[in-house]
Amino acid sequence: MPLFRFTFQAMAAANEIQLWVDDETSACRIAEAAISDVLRIEAKYSRYREDSVTTHINRAAGGAPVPIDAETVALLRYADHCHRLSGAQFDITSGVLRRAWDFRRVPPQLPDAAALARVMELIGWARVEWDERAVRLPSARMELDFGGIGKEYAADRMATICRERGVEHGLVNLGGDVRAIGPQPDGAPWRVGIRHPRVEGGVIASIDLDNGALATSGDYERFFEIDGRRYCHLLNVRTGWPVSAWQSVSVVAPLCVVAGSCSTIAMLLEQDAVAFLEAQGVGYLAVAADGVLHGSPAVPATSA
Repeated sequence: MPLFRFTFQAMAAANEIQLWVDDETSACRIAEAAISDVLRIEAKYSRYREDSVTTHINRAAGGAPVPIDAETVALLRYADHCHRLSGAQFDITSGVLRRAWDFRRVPPQLPDAAALARVMELIGWARVEWDERAVRLPSARMELDFGGIGKEYAADRMATICRERGVEHGLVNLGGDVRAIGPQPDGAPWRVGIRHPRVEGGVIASIDLDNGALATSGDYERFFEIDGRRYCHLLNVRTGWPVSAWQSVSVVAPLCVVAGSCSTIAMLLEQDAVAFLEAQGVGYLAVAADGVLHGSPAVPATSA
């Protein structure tokens, strides 16, 4: 049984799917179906598209409820779960903070205090009105942003589509969020590297996956430095300022959306991250601000 690799661009990332399938025709057909669903999810929930569900909801902020379908309800339900699990730190209305924080500006600049205070008033998942049929943002200029769970959800969808089409051995890598579809045909696990948060192109550790998923959240994705201090895009919803306790947190879980949300929540919880991860019963490898590694025995990691 040969291994087929397919690369594609989606969700602002370079992605790959590897499939052990009997023939190339079948591999192409399966890969096309899986990739098409990623593109569908991106088009449906991207805040950058004028015709997306997200844009439709955000444009109606302060107005009438917006009808939603079962898939969107499921994502909102999971976002609500993450909000409660994180003590309200994981909040899909917090994307408005980007109006105060510009991580692309050259030279970088800290946000104006008054501007930051204004956008902070727009954050509050608990204020959002939603049920099985519709969602309403109660204040004008409020926003929803599915970015914290959308890519991981898409990775899980790819794996589901492949399994439904008979794939027993494969690997999905969606911008660094990885989902294994069983082991390799000889029973060997997939060896997956964890990005080094301070060495470009480096690997700080590796783990073996024969099922389940790995996702990483870190302070290196979008950031700037001023006077030797790093300011990253992961922002505390209570203060509006970047978190700083961890360089990165990688989590192993049965589903990619669970691994991704747990890694993000851990970054946001800062000093409480390890206790949170232990309570969730997931495998993890966390790199503290000083570079010290913290990990559970559930993660078979080896330092690179």
